Amino acid sequence: MSFVDDRAVITGVGQSQIGRRIGRTGIDLALEAAERAVAHAGLSFDDIDGVASYPGPVNAEGGFVGATTHDVRDAFGLKTRWHVSGVETSGQAGTLLDAAAAVATGRATHVLCFRSVWEATAQASGRAAALTDKSTRAGGHSEFRLPFGAASPANWIGVYAQRYMHEFGLTREQVGKLVINARRNAGLNPDAIYRDPMTMDDYLGARLVSWPLGLYDCDVPCDGATAIIVSRKEAAAGLANTPLHIEAAGSALYQRHTWDQRTDLTTMAAHDVAAEMWATTSLSPKDVDFATLYDGFSYLCTQWIEALGFCEHGKVGQFLDNDDYYRLEGELPINPHGGQLSAGRLHGYGFLHEACVQLWGEAGDRQIPKDVEIAAVGIGGGPEAGCMLLRREA
Repeated sequence: MSFVDDRAVITGVGQSQIGRRIGRTGIDLALEAAERAVAHAGLSFDDIDGVASYPGPVNAEGGFVGATTHDVRDAFGLKTRWHVSGVETSGQAGTLLDAAAAVATGRATHVLCFRSVWEATAQASGRAAALTDKSTRAGGHSEFRLPFGAASPANWIGVYAQRYMHEFGLTREQVGKLVINARRNAGLNPDAIYRDPMTMDDYLGARLVSWPLGLYDCDVPCDGATAIIVSRKEAAAGLANTPLHIEAAGSALYQRHTWDQRTDLTTMAAHDVAAEMWATTSLSPKDVDFATLYDGFSYLCTQWIEALGFCEHGKVGQFLDNDDYYRLEGELPINPHGGQLSAGRLHGYGFLHEACVQLWGEAGDRQIPKDVEIAAVGIGGGPEAGCMLLRREA
């Protein structure tokens, strides 16, 4: 049985202009993406009776939150029956899964889901978000990090990567093949931030950020917004696009919400959500035609490859060695758009957008050169993760 008994489908997507320091506000970008998504679905704003966004009005100073649910509701004058936003959910995918549940249970008919960022412009204008206030005390998780200078997520993910490398022999050269593949794909994406070819020497020679993560292991801050329309299946008949079904989904968290105290530091919440997802479907990893996997840091993408069952635990290095396998023309293309490492940090929703346009055959020069029906989408890192299988209706 599929997620929400097959009663919720994706009917349209849209993206705003995407770029570095383009000088537009996050609200402006969110509205542009929303207009494009609604039009793409063949709907009008009078049809939209639900709105969902991630992460809600938190940490807004540095452009991390471009617009809130209420910003978009008010701008379009929407009369909604249901709305939600929040950060304590299953990664950036959480609110979209909430939207699917809402339409499946009759709380809404068409839900506009969106994510908007304007980090590049905000940071260039001196509005970079501070991780702490100006006091000399740190609380919560920060008290175990900030006194030791570990203020950046790169520090936290770097420790995870070190542990995996120590246990299983993963090398930077193997990870580099994944990063180079992302850049190769981005070269075919006119909206990608970085499109110039990358060599292994370029990758290994870039400055270190937090061992073993170098510059090209980190995603690219940008300005942009993505919107997805989730509709009740019965209401999707006659719309512009073939419905995309959420065949299965995972949102589990089996351990504490922690970036550094998981029992097995060679795994993440990705493993929890993937296990839940596969337990709810008759499909298997062999049925997946391509994957869009979160790469806020390159190591996070390697975790998704393993968690989703595309290789055995501890064997991701051997998987990465065969880069022909996950090229655009390969058996399992990964991140055809270039991922966040090259296309830009749209913070999760870009992977959903890419999965949809590939399934609809609308990806242009980067369209996977085989018929694709099933996509695996994995979003998030550390203790925050969600995943789903998308299936194009026959």
